[in-house]
Amino acid sequence: MISTLLRVAGGLLVALILALAGLGVGARFADGPLALVAGGPFRSGELVTDPEPDWSFVREISEVEFQLLDPPRSRTTWILEHEGRAYIPSGYMTTWWGRIWKQWPHEAQKDGRILLRIGDRLYERRLVRVEDGPMIAPLLAQLGSKYLGGSEVPVDSVASGSLWLFELASRP
Repeated sequence: MISTLLRVAGGLLVALILALAGLGVGARFADGPLALVAGGPFRSGELVTDPEPDWSFVREISEVEFQLLDPPRSRTTWILEHEGRAYIPSGYMTTWWGRIWKQWPHEAQKDGRILLRIGDRLYERRLVRVEDGPMIAPLLAQLGSKYLGGSEVPVDSVASGSLWLFELASRP
């Protein structure tokens, strides 16, 4: 009886692992990410060629998608705004979970060129890591109120490296 239960449990575990692996591989061919699963390069969206926008409109947007150009993978993320400039946070950077799951921040430091997709519009941007400056405290306050139910995000989380902030800078 116990050996039958172990076989069934093992079979279910193998089936789950295969399904998750299939989802991960299949998502690489999708037009963008599938929720938390990184997706393939964008194939849809209209490229915005207007001058630098005032990014204050993203305060009303919960999530956006962006695609690194190298490697060409896309993902869903949060977005912040301060004084008309847009930022993407990346937490859990010093945890074991973050070391496994969060490869894109390291890839962005090598080549920060991205496409940002908001609705059906694409913006050519460049991710530039911000580690200090007067915008840190307001961005962390916004992060806490917008996404964390009003929880306070300590300013030293940026200095310690557990939270990375990237500005969505224009490309030269």
